[in-house]
Amino acid sequence: QVQLVESGGGLVQAGGSLRLSCAASGRTSSNYGIGWFRQAPGKEREFVAAITWSGTRTYNPDSVKGRFTISRDNAKNTVYLQMNSLKPEDTAVYYCAARGGGTIATMNRIETYESWGQGTQVTVSS
Repeated sequence: QVQLVESGGGLVQAGGSLRLSCAASGRTSSNYGIGWFRQAPGKEREFVAAITWSGTRTYNPDSVKGRFTISRDNAKNTVYLQMNSLKPEDTAVYYCAARGGGTIATMNRIETYESWGQGTQVTVSS
């Protein structure tokens, strides 16, 4: 199983940027996809973005497309989420999750992920 640790969260003003990192360890010799999810207080966890081992990306078009960019460095076993033009509604705990295989079409489905990080808080002030 892959273990995940998120970092890079913090407090930022609206319009600002943050870059989150998700560092993987454990069974990183196998090809795995990474998804970013977020959960705001009182709301369900929602899909943000995902990337396959080979680099195919998908985003939640309603909330982040055009502002967030997901990328990965397989040599470092790290996936990044660059977040620009942040809005107060982006405030949430951000989690990364790992899964083996599957298609990009299903990477927005939370139940398909096998391992989760502990989360990192992102707070955007207005």
